Amino acid sequence: MDGHIEQQNPYFVEKLRTFELKPRNVSQLLKDMADTAYQGRALGEAYKIIVEMIKDPDNTIFLGLAGSMSTAGMWKIVKWLVENRYVDVVVSTGANISEDIYEAMGFSYYKGSPYVDDAELFKYKIDRFYDVFASEIDYRKMENLIKEFIYTLPNEAVYSTAEFLYLFGKYLNERGIDSIVAAAYRAGVPVFSPALVDSGYGVAAVLAIKEKGHRIVLDMVRDFEQIVEIGRRAKKMSAIYIGGGVPKDYVNLVTVMQTLISLLEKGEEEHKPLEYVVQITTDAPQWGGLSGATLEEAVSWGKVSPRARKRVVYVDATIALPLIAQALYEEGIRRESKPSFEWLFQKVHV
Repeated sequence: MDGHIEQQNPYFVEKLRTFELKPRNVSQLLKDMADTAYQGRALGEAYKIIVEMIKDPDNTIFLGLAGSMSTAGMWKIVKWLVENRYVDVVVSTGANISEDIYEAMGFSYYKGSPYVDDAELFKYKIDRFYDVFASEIDYRKMENLIKEFIYTLPNEAVYSTAEFLYLFGKYLNERGIDSIVAAAYRAGVPVFSPALVDSGYGVAAVLAIKEKGHRIVLDMVRDFEQIVEIGRRAKKMSAIYIGGGVPKDYVNLVTVMQTLISLLEKGEEEHKPLEYVVQITTDAPQWGGLSGATLEEAVSWGKVSPRARKRVVYVDATIALPLIAQALYEEGIRRESKPSFEWLFQKVHV
């Protein structure tokens, strides 16, 4: 009877497999979870899509990095993804690419609790990130390091964030401060941060002005033009989004610009949407924000291909990212081809 029902019902295509306990590594765990349900299935399917994304040649992979991942102990995963060129372009909040430097300088984050007297923490100059504690004094030392770097740049010099962070990565690399931007400098991976001043970078830049009248200028139009040009040179584009926010939309808009520039230059629309997309988020779509917007919604904008391999996983990134990275590490997945961005950095100078 069951076999007959399966033959007649087009919705019965693939059987769910009940999860069984057995010896397995993390990569096999994720693959087996892909045959279960709910967010377990979503996470397993997302891993499979990321592997396909990495193996597909001529594919430029963008990483959108939001939230406070570096304070949560996740920054070395991002650094590893960059070093091994699992990702080609990073678009990050300023926090994620400054708060990793805090630890790379030798300072420590501490296990804390959200159930504390924050006025007491303030008295002891302890900053709280939900259940993580940091020293405000050491945090200021990190900001001062950024300020000292700014002093090495010509006064009133103009940079895109990618250019500024390339030079900062070089600065940190030469000093043995092995952070995300230092790894990106070594790997030739551009790092964009469209909201860079909303972090220790903004603090450092203003302190440099107040202390010595030394100013650097971030040209955000140049910044956007550069990442759009990366999209123009890419044969195909894909994305991994950790969280949402500005990093997600910055990458999404790269695809929109391909259409608008084509219309401007050729008088006709040419579309270059994302071909593979994975988002790990805890945001929901019904509030109308970009962070929770579904990848299906992005199809309506031409940001994601209707045929794209795509999956949203509704889970804390501190759960999903270590599992995905560990699985990639175990399987030894390698890129067949990686885009070069020498053209972007060849004119960058101090």
